[in-house]
Amino acid sequence: MSILTVAEPETLSVQYLSAEDISTAASLIYQAYHDDPVLQNVLGFQQDNPSKYETKLRALVREELASFWQEKQPLIGLYSQSRLKAIACVFDSASELQAERYWHWRLKLMLSAGYLQTNQLIEKERTIREALSSKGHYLFLAFIAVDPHFQGQGLGRYLLRGLDDLVESSNQASGLAVFVTRSEQREFFSSEGFEVFKALSFNQVEGDLMFKAAN
Repeated sequence: MSILTVAEPETLSVQYLSAEDISTAASLIYQAYHDDPVLQNVLGFQQDNPSKYETKLRALVREELASFWQEKQPLIGLYSQSRLKAIACVFDSASELQAERYWHWRLKLMLSAGYLQTNQLIEKERTIREALSSKGHYLFLAFIAVDPHFQGQGLGRYLLRGLDDLVESSNQASGLAVFVTRSEQREFFSSEGFEVFKALSFNQVEGDLMFKAAN
């Protein structure tokens, strides 16, 4: 497992995710994105019956991680003494992991999340990709999540700064992009050098596409 960068060498390291930590990563992403307004809208969250939405969200996270793993896209973890505390899922714009997902990913997600919901998620990705077309070769941060037991300790920043090394080593990538829907997310990424590139709307949920150019 290759170490990308090290923050506070005795305690924290940023490195590629190990296979045995996939289930932990799925749990962290599920918790972090449970209240995401775009996902709640697309997957049909209902306040009086959240279980159906939660089942679909778990299926989405599971299939997303499987597709990242199979396509060998960067799954980057922040570890402390071998314990996974944060996860970032990144894809390369030059990879096949794009809006038109390969057929078995689409089939499995349609069976668990639903046909309409799957197509809406694919349309979201297509819109983001088209908005970023002027950036050429770039990386996109699909998910970033910190263990809720360790939030507020700056771990997200350590992990995000580790991704700077990933961008620099990624065959002349122009930078790293992310889509956010909340003001606190926008403030967090802005404080780490990201700039709002374009405002986007999905199913009446508004958000900002942000970009951090490579050094």
